[in-house]
Amino acid sequence: MALKIRLARGGSKKRPFYQIVIADVRSPRDGRFLEKVGSWNPMLKKDDAKRVELNIERIQHWLSNGALPTDRVLRFLNEAGVATREARNNPTKGLPGKKAVERIAEAKQKAEDAAAAAAE
Repeated sequence: MALKIRLARGGSKKRPFYQIVIADVRSPRDGRFLEKVGSWNPMLKKDDAKRVELNIERIQHWLSNGALPTDRVLRFLNEAGVATREARNNPTKGLPGKKAVERIAEAKQKAEDAAAAAAE
């Protein structure tokens, strides 16, 4: 049975609250889980102590039994010093896409043509 340490959403519309749970990978996001091991309230300020609450003992137990954390949960565990998360590097993330580059080139060409026509 493959297990994940993941988030299960609670709270009302536009007011999210997440439980950090141990669940089978086949169960739905907010469905059945084995154990609740923490919570995350993104509505609180980042420096608030109650924003992320973790039961470190139980998380370490489940990690030793083969449970894999999702990326968001791994961030919390990295901040708590339980697990390490490698820094990601995507140097092309902020670059415009192919269509945007084409539009920029087309606009630049039109501006050059207009400037050449005005100079004549």
